[in-house]
Amino acid sequence: MTQRYVLSIDQGTTSTRCILFDQRARLVGVGQRPHQQYHPRPGWAEQDALEIWRNVERIVPQAMRDSGVAANQIVALGIANQRETTVVWDRRTGMPIGRAIVWQDVRTEDLVGEMRERPGADRIRELCGLPLATYFAAPRLRWMLDAVPGLRERAERGEVLFGTMETWLIWNLTGGVDGGLHLTDVTNASRTLLMNLSTLTWDDELLAFFGIPAAMLPHIQRSTASYGVTRRVVPSIPIAAALGDQHAALFGQTCFARGETKCTYGTGGFLMMNTGRELVRSEHGLLTTIGYQIGPEPVYALEGPIAVTGSLVQWVRDNIGLVTSAPEIETLARSVEDNGGCYVVPAFSGLYAPHWRSDARGLIAGLTSYITKGHIARAVLEATAWQTRDVVEAMNTDSGLQAAALRVDGGMTSNNLLMQIVADVLDVPVLRPFVAETVSLGAAYAAGLAVGYWPDLEGLRNNWRLAAQWIPRMDPAHRENEYENWRRAVELTFGWVQSKPRAR
Repeated sequence: MTQRYVLSIDQGTTSTRCILFDQRARLVGVGQRPHQQYHPRPGWAEQDALEIWRNVERIVPQAMRDSGVAANQIVALGIANQRETTVVWDRRTGMPIGRAIVWQDVRTEDLVGEMRERPGADRIRELCGLPLATYFAAPRLRWMLDAVPGLRERAERGEVLFGTMETWLIWNLTGGVDGGLHLTDVTNASRTLLMNLSTLTWDDELLAFFGIPAAMLPHIQRSTASYGVTRRVVPSIPIAAALGDQHAALFGQTCFARGETKCTYGTGGFLMMNTGRELVRSEHGLLTTIGYQIGPEPVYALEGPIAVTGSLVQWVRDNIGLVTSAPEIETLARSVEDNGGCYVVPAFSGLYAPHWRSDARGLIAGLTSYITKGHIARAVLEATAWQTRDVVEAMNTDSGLQAAALRVDGGMTSNNLLMQIVADVLDVPVLRPFVAETVSLGAAYAAGLAVGYWPDLEGLRNNWRLAAQWIPRMDPAHRENEYENWRRAVELTFGWVQSKPRAR
């Protein structure tokens, strides 16, 4: 019998990865290429969507070639993607309108501040579950419509299309200018500020508030659905699933029960708690979102995104020169027993959940002549752990549930000291699965489930295997004292940036 596989494309913030999985969730082939990051002004972050598409054209055949897998052995394709990154392109030529604006970009800060004062702003969270913030796609799209001459008129005529990265890839894979399908899924749509969280459709009131023409928006589907068949790169593969990367990680970690919680530690940190069929509206700075939808009803989730985790280590390596490689931060942090009273708050472009303070900027607090680079390295790692604690506290309070453990994935989980610190500050076990590529695996799981490659959710649970765990061992009194110091440091970052009136 011919062996069958599922193909996954994970279009991430810094690179695009293609992985082939077998039925036991083992990696059998991998292709990956980074893409250029552009920062033309302070606070701006951009990418070339065309470069990303060309990378997909290269890595999919590479992964198949290296693993010896033929196209007729692939039963389905699933796509996961960096979410709020905003792409607009010409329907006729397939060319992007300028560069994609990345989820980290804060150019819309003044625009968002002005929008908060407008009538109807208080309805946004009620309708879509999200706060009005620079993090999401709608303000970026509005900025583009205002900034590019003639773009609004073209959008209203349906001549240009909007999407997040999965929409851009699906459109290209299914034909591009030759009949490409313009589709998104509920998880990505739920990150735009434009989808009604109850009806799972684009909301007329939200479209009117942001001034977004409906003609440029993709059709919203379930996470597992027919997204067409590939006509480019490798023809005739069913595209059977699409999810935002953090939703895919929740699925790949098999967090299928209420209260199960995961965190992906990469450039940023992304915590998500499954709240089941209940739509929990946060009162403590979290995002209410769709976890995934594989049936008639969605599974909801609470999410707390942290803007800076792994990128803080990159910063101390590349900008400060504290270490020469990322793994070195653990060795340096182990050279001391504690932080020496030093705290690093990496609010490089504001703070995300649960604070949502775009006026915050980073600081190092508690410096004395006693502090060494070892203490700073330790405080750098602790910054990720304390930010995690901030979010988990809010999740437990909002949901009425208690995260009994934290399932983790992403590049930072290779740092054993960091994982122990996370367990210590949360006072719950931290669990790392055998397959670290849970975003890619989640997209594969959803696609395979859609075509019957895997029979049900329980079958997916059986594939989850523990690779490592960390048990809390910090003295409770010390934990709470340190957390209080951390919160004082966070408050010092507030109000650093003064908003300026927007030019008219």
